[in-house]
Amino acid sequence: MRTPLLVIILTFSITIIGLVLIPGVDGNGNPYHMSFLDAVYFVSFMASTIGFGEVPYEFTYAQRLWVLFSIYISVIGWFYAIGALVALIQDKNLILELDVAKFRKKIKNLKEHFVIILGYNHATKELINRLNRDGKRIVVLDKSQEKIDELELEHFMPEVYGLRANVETPEVLRLAGIKKRNCKAVITLFDNDYKNTKIALLVKLLNNKVNIIVKSSTKEQTQHLKNLGIKNIIDPFHLIANRFYLAVSAPHLWILEQMLFGHDLYMHEHESLPNGKYVVCGYGRMGKALQESLNKSNTDCSFIDLKSAKHKAQKNSAIYGDAEDYQSLIDAGVEDAAAIIAATKDDLINLTILLTAKKINPDIYTIGRENTIDDVTIFQSAKIDRVYILEEIISEFAHRIISQPLTHQFLQIIHKKDDEWGKELIDKLKQKTCYNPEIFELRVVKSQAYALTEYLKNGNSINLGLLSRDLSDRKQRAKIHILMVKNRKEEITILPDENYCVKVSDRFLIAASEEARENFEL
Repeated sequence: MRTPLLVIILTFSITIIGLVLIPGVDGNGNPYHMSFLDAVYFVSFMASTIGFGEVPYEFTYAQRLWVLFSIYISVIGWFYAIGALVALIQDKNLILELDVAKFRKKIKNLKEHFVIILGYNHATKELINRLNRDGKRIVVLDKSQEKIDELELEHFMPEVYGLRANVETPEVLRLAGIKKRNCKAVITLFDNDYKNTKIALLVKLLNNKVNIIVKSSTKEQTQHLKNLGIKNIIDPFHLIANRFYLAVSAPHLWILEQMLFGHDLYMHEHESLPNGKYVVCGYGRMGKALQESLNKSNTDCSFIDLKSAKHKAQKNSAIYGDAEDYQSLIDAGVEDAAAIIAATKDDLINLTILLTAKKINPDIYTIGRENTIDDVTIFQSAKIDRVYILEEIISEFAHRIISQPLTHQFLQIIHKKDDEWGKELIDKLKQKTCYNPEIFELRVVKSQAYALTEYLKNGNSINLGLLSRDLSDRKQRAKIHILMVKNRKEEITILPDENYCVKVSDRFLIAASEEARENFEL
C-alpha cells in the first residue's frame, strides 16, 4: 500500500511545484506566479477529470504545456493507485487477516459454554443442526473457504462462528479458544484416521480437560485411540454391526437403544430381521464389522468382495445389475437367502444391488448402507427394508455425548446386559410410563432445580419415591421412571429404587410420558 501512496504524493508534488514556478500573465497582462493554494486547487480537480477552465487566469503556452504533461502523469498515477487499492482489497491474505481479527474478537467475547467442530461436511452439518436446537454455541474450523461460506449462508441461531484455517496446527486451535475454560468439547469427524488421531493428540496436549470426540473407521484404530486415552470414539461401522447383532440376538436391547434415540418401545414388523442366510455385498470396513457380528450371532452368511471404485472403473458405470453381476448374486445364494446387505461406499451401487437382488428373490429382506444424508429420499422411494445412514449415525452419537452424556453412558451399559434384562426393563417402562417415553436428563443444581437444591442445602432430605409423585394427585405416581443416577463422585446407580436419597449435584436420566415430563418440576 505504501508504493501507490508515494506515487500519488510524488505526482501531485511535481505538478504543483511546476505550476508554481512557471510564470503566467494576469488579466492586465502583468506577469504573475500561481500561489500554492491555486496550484493545489487546480491539480486536485485536474487529476480526477479532463475538461476544466484555466484558473485564476488564462494560461500561457508554457503553463499549458506543463498542464498537458501533468494530465498524463496524474491520470497514470491515479490508475496505478486505484488498481493497487482494488488488488489490495481483493487480496486473499488481507481478507484472511481481517477474518482472523473478527474471529479472534468473537471468541474473546464468547462467555457461554461452546464446542469446537473441525471440518464442515454433511455429518457435522447435521450435528450443528442438532446442537443448535439445544442452544449450544459452536465454533467451526475448515480449510475450505467455500465450506465456511456455505456455513455462513445457513444463518444458524445462535450464530455459529466459522473460520478458514488449517485445523492441524496448535496456533489455530488456540485461536478457536481451546484453552478457554468454557470450551467443553472438540469434535473431529474426518474420514482420515491419521488426521483424526493427530488432531486428538494436539487437543489432548493443549487442554487435557476438554472432552474429545473422534471418529474411527476400524476396530484397530479404535483400540489405538483408547490406548492414547481418548474416551469418546465413534466408529460408525462398529455401531451398525452392534445394532445388527442386537436386532438379531437381543431384540429387547435393540428396542431400548432405539428408545434412547427417540423411537417407540416396540419393534415394528418391517424392523424385525428374518432368520436364515444373509448375503453381504462389500467386504470393506463395514463388511468386516458385519462379519464379526454375524459370526457372533451364529448367522449363516456369504460375502461378495465388491469394491465400488474398481467396479466403476472396470464397467464404466455406477450401476450394478448386468448379466455378470446378476450371476454373482445367484452364485452367492441370493435366490434362497433371507436377507441381503449392500455395504459398499457408493450409494448408487448399493441401491442397484438391492434392486437387482429383489428381482431374483422378491421376498428377500433388503438392508442398505447409505453414505450421505442427501440420498435419503432415493432409498425411501426404493422401499428398502432397513437403511443405515452413516452421517446420521455419527451425528446422533456425537450429539448424545455432548448434550446427553448420561444417555450415552446408559447406552454403553445396555450393551453389557442380556436380553432378559432388556425385556424386564421394557415391561416396566410400558407399565410406568408409556409406549413412546421421552428421555431427558436433569441435574440437581440451581439452574435446573432451584427449589429442590435450596431445600436440600437447608439440611432437608427427600427420596425418589416422593419426587415421582403426580403433581395433580400426590397419591398417584407420575408416569416417569428413573433409569440412572450419577452423583458428584461420578458413581453410577442403574435403575435406583424409590428409597434413593437425592443429593445436590445428582444427575438423573429419566424416561417419562410427554405430560409427565412437562409436569416434572423440581
